[in-house]
Amino acid sequence: MRPRSIVFDLFGDSLRYHGGEAPTRALVDLLGVFDVGEPTARVVLARMRTEGWFTTRREGRQAVYALTDRTWRVLDEGRTRIFERAGEPWDGQWRMVIYAVPEQDRAERERLRRTLSWLGFGPLATATWISPHERLAEVERALPDTSARLDLLTCRSRDRATDRDMVGRCWDLGELGRDYRDLVARLSAMPPAAELATLPGPDALRLRTELVSGYRHFPFRDPDLPAELLPEDWPGRRAHELFVAAHEALAEPADAFVTAVLDRHGS
Repeated sequence: MRPRSIVFDLFGDSLRYHGGEAPTRALVDLLGVFDVGEPTARVVLARMRTEGWFTTRREGRQAVYALTDRTWRVLDEGRTRIFERAGEPWDGQWRMVIYAVPEQDRAERERLRRTLSWLGFGPLATATWISPHERLAEVERALPDTSARLDLLTCRSRDRATDRDMVGRCWDLGELGRDYRDLVARLSAMPPAAELATLPGPDALRLRTELVSGYRHFPFRDPDLPAELLPEDWPGRRAHELFVAAHEALAEPADAFVTAVLDRHGS
């Protein structure tokens, strides 16, 4: 794991529940759990502050790093995508985004595609993306300053066979399903929850962060399709259940360790 990603995971999974801030020395100690040395830790933190992910203030002889509004928003969106799954029956409607971007504005086109992919939309055609979820308002909120023309539509196909054909054109469920099965095998091989809950704090924190890091890329690829549009033996739900169970089992010892580090450094 890269030190930068570890910092995001520490704040997203633990430090956000301690006011979203931590002294430099506490962050150095926490990064040390992942074999990140103090010089590297300080350089990474300084760079992330320069990029606008953190603000700092002085408390005595050390700096305290605090999340900016932008970072809170990114972490909130990430946590929603990682931990929440749609539970309502599908209403049978597709939400469609059709965009037009000036040919020379390639950067904006790429930003649109990344945003739509993050929100669970898939490319039905070059500039036409669809999702079975009601997320058109989220598209508007995520792209308030876009130079593109956006047409946001709600529509239905002719029948369920057409729906499934559209799914096959937008997402590679075959490859995603194989990766999910590999993940299920790895998660199933982990110790039981009762054993995970007794791990020493540093070990629990390290394992929980590695767990999130290994799972994080799946929500980028998985549109969280309704059951009506998935193969009968779809392994995604099982993978998510195992991930959440392991994450919850590790929470108490990991959080107790983080609290102890913060207390030791006066936070």
